[in-house]
Amino acid sequence: MTSERNPELDRALRRRGFLGVAAGATAAAMLGGGSALAAQPSGGGRHRPIVPRGKLGIQLYTLRDQTQALGFARVFEELRRYDYDSVEFAGYTQGTGDISLKQLRRLMRDNGLRGIGSHVGYYSDNPDDYTFATQLDKVVDDAAALGLPHVGTAASPDRYGRTVDGWKRAAADFNAYGEAARKRGLKFYQHNHQMEFGFAEDRPDVRLYDVLLEETDPELVYLEMDIYWAYAGKYRFSKRPDGTPAPFEPLDYVKSAPHRYPLFHVKDGEHDEASADGYHMVDVGDGDIDYERFIGALTRRKGRHHDHHFLVERDDAPDPDVNPAGSLSTARRSAKHLRRRC
Repeated sequence: MTSERNPELDRALRRRGFLGVAAGATAAAMLGGGSALAAQPSGGGRHRPIVPRGKLGIQLYTLRDQTQALGFARVFEELRRYDYDSVEFAGYTQGTGDISLKQLRRLMRDNGLRGIGSHVGYYSDNPDDYTFATQLDKVVDDAAALGLPHVGTAASPDRYGRTVDGWKRAAADFNAYGEAARKRGLKFYQHNHQMEFGFAEDRPDVRLYDVLLEETDPELVYLEMDIYWAYAGKYRFSKRPDGTPAPFEPLDYVKSAPHRYPLFHVKDGEHDEASADGYHMVDVGDGDIDYERFIGALTRRKGRHHDHHFLVERDDAPDPDVNPAGSLSTARRSAKHLRRRC
């Protein structure tokens, strides 16, 4: 399998303040002492779970320490017990050594999981790095071999600078990647952080996310809204650089073009005035973001229904200083909350 050297993605992760891989002792204790049973929704009658059946997944970066320590097989077994439907990849080895795409696909099948997507780097100056810009054919071929319906990037469209023209050039790149993905029966997508909702350096009246939406072909480029980072962007960029109001609601973007948002990252946060983002991360259900309302607005719409999938993520889940219960606890508790009937 092609090497996953991806310095551009690594730099993006460092910018988000990701911490190193923690030891696997917490996972071993949880597994050895009897894993938590799958979360069973309570209640009955006409009440439905927050996330519909078949639509709950997890971004495997959340469990990177456990995957490295225990391997994909043990982690997938736990996800099956927690009642997950799908997984999104952030690399196809995650420190486990040599594992083939065929083996990964079999492990998913054996545990009743579907591969729903994959995060791959946008670009690199090194042609040997595994990114869309340097190894486009390999990237889409690997995703197709895994049976993934989507393949995308979590990198910002900042390759050519934070100007309107720079983002138009990035949009042209994304259109090309989307065309290559479509030829293999896939959908290309971009995952946001908070900075996408900032303003162009040369046009402080223009929100860069709007440039991305306007300049990409809606039949080639799809979006994975990270709801937490969208709310952080709302907090951080509710005013233009000159101080004039520029409010927006993340949900409004989705409602205006629901077919463009097949995937969502569901991570929760509490308001934190000490943070530049206005939040700090917590397990889903422990924070301030009203996921029951947000998800319900998409899944309970009258008329045409769109194929939305909701993926749990917590960037700092393996860090014992902020999450002493560990990343498997995050996966279990978040699934239990999202399977709760409302």
